[in-house]
Amino acid sequence: MPEKTSLAKIGIITVSDRASAGVYKDLGGPAIHEYFTKHLANPWQPVARIVADEIELVAAALRELADVENCCLIVTTGGTGPAVRDVTPEATEQVCEKMMPGFGELMRATSLKVVPTAILSRQTAGIRGGALIINLPGKPSSISECLDAVMPAVPYCIDLINGPRLELTNGLTAFRPRAK
Repeated sequence: MPEKTSLAKIGIITVSDRASAGVYKDLGGPAIHEYFTKHLANPWQPVARIVADEIELVAAALRELADVENCCLIVTTGGTGPAVRDVTPEATEQVCEKMMPGFGELMRATSLKVVPTAILSRQTAGIRGGALIINLPGKPSSISECLDAVMPAVPYCIDLINGPRLELTNGLTAFRPRAK
């Protein structure tokens, strides 16, 4: 596969009733931005949104970032628990052509080493067109833990869906199988 050097657009969606209403400061979206600023070696452009915990609003934001903004990676924060208003995984499943359950499995396994309530998380991931969508928890420290676990696989997944080549830095290495 030829090396692609185009600017990577990364969508960041905070799912929160209170943050979308301005009642609560968004901490998750900035934590994701900070994480990618630290760990992506190549230039990237963030495309951020804050939406309320409504399945149609979350799904619409995912579709916009994938189909209109052409983000190669979309990361959500919030709405992954068991509460009635937590609908991010349902919205993700609604818009994706392929689900990637290994991402959620690894993130939960990683979080379970820190807190026993990680089993309540319903994080998932999927592919919509040329975008990998990953659901993260809302707590900033959990965001970093979960991204550290899955990021080695993210650049290769984006390669496989014909996205821009992502390179990692600051302690993270992208895994790419060697050509035979």
